[in-house]
Formats: sequence, structure tokens, C-alpha cells
Amino acid sequence: MGDNLKKEFFAHETAIINPDCKIGKDSKIWHFSHIMESCQIGEECNIGQNVVISPEVILGNRVKVQNNVSVYTGVTCEDDVFLGPSMVFTNVVNPRSAVNRRGQYLRTHVGRGASIGANATIVCGHNIGDFAFIGAGAVVTKEVLPYALVIGNPARQTGWMSEYGHKLIFDGNHEAICPESGEKYLLKNERVIKIIAENE
Repeated sequence: MGDNLKKEFFAHETAIINPDCKIGKDSKIWHFSHIMESCQIGEECNIGQNVVISPEVILGNRVKVQNNVSVYTGVTCEDDVFLGPSMVFTNVVNPRSAVNRRGQYLRTHVGRGASIGANATIVCGHNIGDFAFIGAGAVVTKEVLPYALVIGNPARQTGWMSEYGHKLIFDGNHEAICPESGEKYLLKNERVIKIIAENE
């Protein structure tokens, strides 16, 4: 990395940053974290303590990675994703110590604004939709729809969440209002969409 790049983000003196990675402006990397080669971290991200970002991982802007998280090769996160403390991604479904599976990593994509709770596990190859909400300790073994709330082991969908992180309660017209933002949502064909006002 050149000196110019170093000036655009903060890295604690104990952090290790390998060559050939891209780190966006105003991002922060805290104690004992390791940023590996060829990964991309967007602007205004916060990488907590004891975090590993593996090669070729891509994180969007304003992604928050809490302490003790490993983000393995094959994972991409869009803007505004929250990765809770000690949550886990996997990238191989049948690991064996004596069998080299490098090059067989499955991909996992986390959509914009999604939150993954503390100690949750995301089994590789299952994408997380925009603004989905994964409860603490959940074990995700299949795709999660946008705005879906999933909890438990294995994770099961129990509802829908707003972009501000509130459970949506739908009325007889299949509409719901976020109590914090006032934004409206429509449940149609087992999918949730945000209703955009005409003047927006």
C-alpha cells in the first residue's frame, strides 16, 4: 500500500494488513485484526478486535464487523451489513483436515443492510437477502429472503423486519408500518417490498 492510502483509514498498531488489499476512506481496523491479501473493504467500515478478513473477501461501505469474526474467502457483503460478535461463516461443507479443498470454496452473499446476530453460523452457499435479520445463535442452512427474520437451529423464518430493525405486523391489506421510520411495507406472494411514496 502506498503512503496515501495509509492516511485514509485507521489501523491499530497491532493490526496486520497484507499487501494488495484495498481499504476505503475512514475505515477503522482495531486490535489484533488481520486483513489478508486481495480483499476489498469499503469506506467507513469498522473492523473490530481479533477479526480475520480472508483473501478476496469483498465488504461494501459502512459494514460493521464486531469482535472475533472471521470472514472467509467466498463471502461478499454489500453496504451497511452488520456482523455480530463471534458470528461464523463457513466456506466448505465437508471439511477434512487431510483433504485439501482449496479452490472448492462456496460463495455466500450478504445483501445490503442485513444483520447477523452474535454467535450465528452461516453455512456456506446460502445467500442472505437485503435487510434480512438473523437472530443471535441461529444456524442458517438455506437461503434467507430479503427482510426475513430467522432464528433458531436450524434457522426458521418467524417474521419480517423493517429496514430500521423492527418486526413488521401486517394488517388485513397485507401492509405494515415501521414504528420508527414510518415507512410502509407490502407482503405479496410471500415476499416483502417497501412501498415508495410518490414524492420520494
